[in-house]
Amino acid sequence: MSELTRLRLLLGELGVRPGGVLMVHTSLSGTGLPPTLVRDALLAALGPDGTLVVPAFTPENSDTSRAHRARVAHLSAAEADVYRARKMPPFDPDTTPCPSMGALAECVRTTRGAVRSAHPQTSLAGIGARAAELLSGHDPHCHLGERSPLARLYAADAEVLLLRVGFEACSAFHLAEYRMTPAPPTRVYRCVVGAPGNWYTYEDVALNDRDFAEMGARLPGKLLTRRQWAGKTVTLFGMRAVVDDVRDQLSRYRLRNDLN
Repeated sequence: MSELTRLRLLLGELGVRPGGVLMVHTSLSGTGLPPTLVRDALLAALGPDGTLVVPAFTPENSDTSRAHRARVAHLSAAEADVYRARKMPPFDPDTTPCPSMGALAECVRTTRGAVRSAHPQTSLAGIGARAAELLSGHDPHCHLGERSPLARLYAADAEVLLLRVGFEACSAFHLAEYRMTPAPPTRVYRCVVGAPGNWYTYEDVALNDRDFAEMGARLPGKLLTRRQWAGKTVTLFGMRAVVDDVRDQLSRYRLRNDLN
């Protein structure tokens, strides 16, 4: 049996809802499948009334991101200044790629008819019946909180599929950060938008994914459906119940462990 056939069967076994909204994080390395076939299998499982959403984040255009710090780590101060001034790629929602999000995300982003939200660092891309509705109106001052598409996915009772990746990659957990008590700290972000040297600065929640794997490990098993595909774990869950649980976990454990 081919990996593609196994994937199609797996999506049915997991219970992916026809007509539903599905946010997918995936690693296709080692599957032997091109992202176009995986995209098409997901769309087939969702049917004509369904919507497929992926992260299309672009940390490469920001000098406050981990990606930038890694990029300039071995440059001199002068070289880093030149890179920042002349070589940082400005964000354009129509053309900027999202290479750090994986092959499927870039495939979805570039599919004809795909919609992409407008945030210059944490955009989402989608295909399907509700893509335009769910991905419009992404406040540039709100990465993944109440004024982002992530909150609309929550309201739409979306499901999340972790396809051969763990909870450390789960962007939905960031919505729980915005909803935790006490409110999380904020920080300043900077990124290039529209043209080289056109810097945009804003303040938002200090996103912190370093304990996401731990939060995922604490989730009640009844909230998760798990299978194996191509040698790694696949997890499907309803976004609402899991985000609510992670919100409560963050409210308890981050304060206690001084993670903020």
